[in-house]
Amino acid sequence: MNELAFTRAGLNLIQQGMTIYDSDLRLAVCNAPFAQMFDLPAKFTTPGSRFEDTIRHLVERGEYGDVGDAEKWVRDRVEIARAFEPHYMERTRANGRTISVEGAPLPQGGWVTVYTDITQTRAQEELLRTRSELLSEEVLKRSEELAATNRRLAATNKALEEARRELAEIEARTRATTQMMPAHIARLDAEGYYTFSNNKLGEVMPGRPASVIGLHISETLGPQAYARVRPHLEEARTGQKSIFEFTDDSSSRRIRAAFTPDPLEPGIYILSQDVTEETQTRTALQQTRRREIAAQLTSGLAHDFSNLLTIILGTQSRLARMDLGPEAEPLISATLSAARRGGRLLDRIADMTSQRGWQPRPLSLPAFLDELRTLATPSLPEGITLHTSDADAGGLYMVDPGLLQDALLNLVLNARDACGTQGCIRLTAREVQDTWLELSVEDSGPGFSEAALEHGLEPFFTTKGGEGSGLGLAMVYDMTKLSGGSMRIGNTPFGARVSLRLPLRRAEQAPVAETGLALLAEDSPDLREAIREMLTDLGFSVVEAASVEEACALAEGLPDIALVLSDISLEGDTPGFALAETLPHLPLRFMTSLPPDHPQHVQARRLGPVLPKPFSAADLAGFLGLAPLPASAQTG
Repeated sequence: MNELAFTRAGLNLIQQGMTIYDSDLRLAVCNAPFAQMFDLPAKFTTPGSRFEDTIRHLVERGEYGDVGDAEKWVRDRVEIARAFEPHYMERTRANGRTISVEGAPLPQGGWVTVYTDITQTRAQEELLRTRSELLSEEVLKRSEELAATNRRLAATNKALEEARRELAEIEARTRATTQMMPAHIARLDAEGYYTFSNNKLGEVMPGRPASVIGLHISETLGPQAYARVRPHLEEARTGQKSIFEFTDDSSSRRIRAAFTPDPLEPGIYILSQDVTEETQTRTALQQTRRREIAAQLTSGLAHDFSNLLTIILGTQSRLARMDLGPEAEPLISATLSAARRGGRLLDRIADMTSQRGWQPRPLSLPAFLDELRTLATPSLPEGITLHTSDADAGGLYMVDPGLLQDALLNLVLNARDACGTQGCIRLTAREVQDTWLELSVEDSGPGFSEAALEHGLEPFFTTKGGEGSGLGLAMVYDMTKLSGGSMRIGNTPFGARVSLRLPLRRAEQAPVAETGLALLAEDSPDLREAIREMLTDLGFSVVEAASVEEACALAEGLPDIALVLSDISLEGDTPGFALAETLPHLPLRFMTSLPPDHPQHVQARRLGPVLPKPFSAADLAGFLGLAPLPASAQTG
């Protein structure tokens, strides 16, 4: 017997009649005592039968005595039933029996009603009334009123208990929903103390407590963050909804908050979210769009200016060949120098407005900084030293090595100019709050002037007079914005400091063993030879293939392959990235000379890291996340 059958059997055993009607006033459930009490045909006790039809049948049979207008009486009863309100009543039936009718609404709509034959109880009360000479009429009256009141109170209590159960379920569902939200949801009272929280403040703003109920908002946020939200809090206290964003200095997170006044009593509802990644992406998109607009505005101007410079250079070259005397030679030389400088300026503008986008790939900071030091050192005077440090950063990061290298070289050379012939330049890399990768360049020069601090990031601003283009820091600023990061300039007690903050993105890829057997797939014999030497210098043994088919055949017969390095374009019709499907269990890396927007390059990036050609041995080591090579091995 199933659960429904057990329930029906239990209902049929009780001495009281019971019905449940749904919100459409159709019968959902009734028990046998109900049908027997009112002697009802089966069609009125079948689920789905209408309440109105049952009442009409009872009226026509005389259950309620003489009711006058029967149809109006039925309509009135139906309207009362649609109100779904708790009720208790006692009435005497046409057959002389007295029954109590106790009804309570259901949370889903409809109601449940219990019918009890209280004829015997009323007879005992009447007997007590007639035979008791000791009890006064007033006592009897109060006793009857108390009995009726108690019955009504019991009915009301049942309704309240059901309502309380429903409210408890709603509260539990609401709390579970708020706990699942990736945001902090809370409420403050009129004084600023938390009365509710889903305990997510510590996740949205690291370093804050998770349990905040009973604490003041200034205590949980701290002085700096509270100072930023306080004006919006005051605005919400006046009844104005406030939505705003701010940067939390202690966690380096970008926070979006919404303060909504409580419409029922003094207080404020709070919704706060961590939108750091969204802000980084938005910044990168905005910078890309600015570059596109700048390219559109300058392309025509640069073309015409380039033509004018060509004419100037050609004319001055002809003048230089004429015998104009010694006084003309310095003028011609100055004009040629200015024209060539204008050409270099055009190249710098083209770099800033080109379609070159941020193309991140896995990068090992030790190898990258070692190569940067090798490139920059020859340009420094003997009296200037360059120190690099990456003690606070580890693992592989997703950055654009080309753009980052250009930016840092630019900063190092600027620091060199600031130091003169003697000094120290320090380049430091560190992680900030698991949100940013910060690279700082400090020098021991005189530091930035007030004008440079205010305008240093603006294009064409320079403190070098006619020797500077004013695009150096602007290009670095453009690079950081293109990545979704930020750039800060300032002074230290010892000189100037420029900090680049790039979004911290760790490279998610299968690790490559430091040594072992490497499978190299490359269709050019000359390139295979050069890359094989790089891999051998890194400590690998190398086997070579020229096609996907050949690489798969080698992989099947060779155990313990530590690395598969494949070009995207190989012999035959099958591209190199097909190895991602045929050799999914092996650490796979791609390389290519195809442009980044080529469809095959795009497809390969979806399947694994891609190393652009040409590359050096140091590039390969950094790409594989291995230790930097000795200086003698960093050319290739």
